[in-house]
Amino acid sequence: MRINGTALLVAAIVVTLGAIAFPMWSYADRLGTGQANVAAGTVNTQWGPLTAADRDLIVRVRLAGLWELPAGQQAVERAPSQAIKEAGDHLIVGHTDLDKRVRIVAAQLGVALPNQPNEQQQGWLQEMTAATGAEYEYKFVNLLRSAHGKIFPAIGTVRNSTRNTLVRQLASDANQTVLDHITVLEKTGRVDFDAIANDAVATTTASPTGPSAPIPGQVAPSAPAAEATGDIGTTSRPSPGAPGTVNTNRPDPQDSAGVLE
Repeated sequence: MRINGTALLVAAIVVTLGAIAFPMWSYADRLGTGQANVAAGTVNTQWGPLTAADRDLIVRVRLAGLWELPAGQQAVERAPSQAIKEAGDHLIVGHTDLDKRVRIVAAQLGVALPNQPNEQQQGWLQEMTAATGAEYEYKFVNLLRSAHGKIFPAIGTVRNSTRNTLVRQLASDANQTVLDHITVLEKTGRVDFDAIANDAVATTTASPTGPSAPIPGQVAPSAPAAEATGDIGTTSRPSPGAPGTVNTNRPDPQDSAGVLE
């Protein structure tokens, strides 16, 4: 059977066009892909696109204050030790400030905020209220330390990926506050790090990675300092504060939405 040369050329063109069109359909515009999922929940604002993940962080910041601020007030009122009282003080101050910021951001972006803690957070408050003495100290410190530890990476994820300038600033503020609270809770000496570590790996089956375990009695080679070479002048300085402290000083939020009037 003889095939016409023109027919072969037409067939080749059709195959080529199909190969070009297929990936455009199968990846860029198909529902279920990462890009499509992001686009489906995104709205445009004057501060940049606002994704579902952005809105989730805004709500989570508000929820954190709704239960952590009364938890801090309870700690100051009951004051079983100075360390617990100091942690409660930081919770009150930090979340009063952060709540002001999140309400302004939510009003500007049109995000509805909850007005009471969720069911799990209410349960944590009830656990602390019912406890006394050493049990109270343990529950106060570890419930709060665990909650802060779980939202810490979530803040970083949104801070890294958001294209919205208001959400990016809120994430930066929240990151600073959460780190301050983690630090002051750990200063109480009551954090159960074994329980936190076990909880963190309870749902993972991934094999450990990283360098091999150290050999007892064997000294690891020293590492040279990482530093710039040549005649380079610098003007910046390391972040302020001694190790184990966090500087939370920052400008007051701008209430252009009028939510604080």
